Formats: sequence, structure tokens, C-alpha cells
Amino acid sequence: MPSLDPDADLHAEPHPSRPTAAQRAWGLERPCLGISLGGAHSTSEVARNRAWVALAEQRGLHSVWLPEMHFAAGACPAPLLELAGYAASTRRLRFGTTSLLLPLHPPEQIAAEIAALDQLSRGRLLIGLGRGFNKKMLAAFEVPPAEKRDRFDAALDRIYSLWAKGNRANTALATYQKPHPPLAVAAFGPKGLSQAARRGLPYLASPVETLDQIAENQRRHRTELPDPSPAALSLVMRSVFVSDDLGELAEVREALSRETTGRRAGMPEMIRKALEAPLDERVVIGTRSEVTRRLVSDRQRLGIDLLIVRPQLAKLDGAILERSLIRLAEEIWPSVAASAVSDQPLSPALPE
Repeated sequence: MPSLDPDADLHAEPHPSRPTAAQRAWGLERPCLGISLGGAHSTSEVARNRAWVALAEQRGLHSVWLPEMHFAAGACPAPLLELAGYAASTRRLRFGTTSLLLPLHPPEQIAAEIAALDQLSRGRLLIGLGRGFNKKMLAAFEVPPAEKRDRFDAALDRIYSLWAKGNRANTALATYQKPHPPLAVAAFGPKGLSQAARRGLPYLASPVETLDQIAENQRRHRTELPDPSPAALSLVMRSVFVSDDLGELAEVREALSRETTGRRAGMPEMIRKALEAPLDERVVIGTRSEVTRRLVSDRQRLGIDLLIVRPQLAKLDGAILERSLIRLAEEIWPSVAASAVSDQPLSPALPE
């Protein structure tokens, strides 16, 4: 088991019921808060990300996450390598990938890199998996879009096999966490949700999905799990900004509106549908009391175990963004985590 200090993960109340095996494996015995960052392409960006990692460690956050992205602004083409550098400077913080794109890489390479980082971090690694949707990116890696799901399944089967053999023989493919680091699947539509459920893996909700879409996707995912009786983990990504300055709030709203408007071209239908929804259905922006009320409501509806927020919003001064995250972690999240949540899982019935 990881050598972690559980008392350092914020000052949140534990779950109202006994933690499940999945919650224990993920270090989510209590609802937790993490952050997601963009890739670092220069010494200044590396320093910026290291500062966010240090802040997350100091403030008792659960985890720091990076996506795998290619050929785009803020892309992170090698998230495991980047996370290894951050893990070396921390003791307690966990690290994860929001979407490690299995169809793009040899499974032997991915299995080895995950095993190595899991050992180096002493079991602080979490892996979110994805397939990728950008057609130009898939073409660059010579992956026909129609084959990406089959390649995902084949790669994951191979990776599971390599880890099992590595753990039995104690080779370089042995993982620190047994039988392997916790896995989740980033999914948008029915096919991705079905693939995650068939594998018995949690669904990691995208930050562009509306609350209604996430709730529907959770229900769909849980009805297709091999064993729907245990409550599935609720892993949710959101853009969150807290301030009592009306000017700052307006600036963030305007920046996020421009950002999402510019991202619609070439996106899959499910993502375009989400981006066309009103901004407040996808992001949480407001004063301390407004954000607290919203997150308490969202957690009660979705049963959130882990909220992953993006602190790097707009082009505001770094001190303002840092202050927002500190207020979220210290003034708001304890109340959100302690809010009453039903012990009953969501109804498996799908909407008509």
C-alpha cells in the first residue's frame, strides 16, 4: 500500500458509509479534491506547473492530473514522463493521467512506463485511459478511427497480462500497487461508456460535459457494469473559479466562453452538444457562498468521490488563480465533502 498520510488530505469528513474497495484503492475514503494541469513546453511553464504541484502538496489535495494531447496548444504528449518529475519532488500527492491514449502506443511500452512510475512514486499513480477522437492525431499515429476501440481492448488485455507476469516473477514490469494501479476510462458517448463498463472500470467525466449529461452517463455506465451492486466511483472534472471580485468573475466567464466557442469545430457530436449548452451548466464560477451551494448540490446529485478542477483559467494573474484554488480547498471543499449524501446508489433506470 502507498506510504501516505491520510490526515493530510484536506479536513473533510469521511464517507457516510464504510468505504468500498475501490474507494480505498483510489485513496478516496473521504471525498477529495484534485487539480488538472496543461503540458509544460518551456522552462517557465515547467516552473509554473511545479508551483501548482507544490501548492497541491502543501494544501493537502488528493492528486494532480495531466491529459495526453498532441499537436495542440497546451498539449501534453508525454504525461507519464512529466508526472515522474513532479512525483520526485513530493511525498504524499497522487498523480494521474486523465486520458492516456492506448491506441497510439505499443502496449509493452505503456505497461513498462506505468510500472516504473508506480514503483518510483511508491504507489501514488492513478491512470485514466482514453482512445482519442481527433482525426488528424489518429492519422498521424496511423490509427484508423474505426479501429481505435478494438486497439484499446487489445492493448489493455496485453497490459494486464504483462503486469500479471511481472508481478508473479518480480520483473521490471511489476507494479507497486497490486494487481496494478487504479484505472478509469475517459468517455463521452454510449460506446465509450459501454467499453468502460464492460471492463468494470470507473467512468471519468469530462470537464465539458453538463451536469445532466454526467448524471445520465453515470446511470448508463452503472447499468452495464458486470456487477452493478457496489456503488461505482464518481470521478468528475470541472472548471471552478472562486472570487468575491465581480470584475474577476466577469473576466473568467468571458474567457471560458471564448475558449469553448473556439473548440467546437471538428469535435464529436457529444462534445459539441455539451459545448453548446449554457456556460453555467459546464463550469462553476462565483463567490464563496455561490460556489459552495453549487458544489454541495452537484455532489449530492452525483455522489462525487473525486472532483478534479482546472486552476489555470483565462489569463488572470497567477496570484488570483492561486487564491481561488486555496479558497476552494480550505474554505469551500470541507463543507462540500461533509454534505449529506445518500448511501443508496443511483437508480439503474435509464431516462426515456
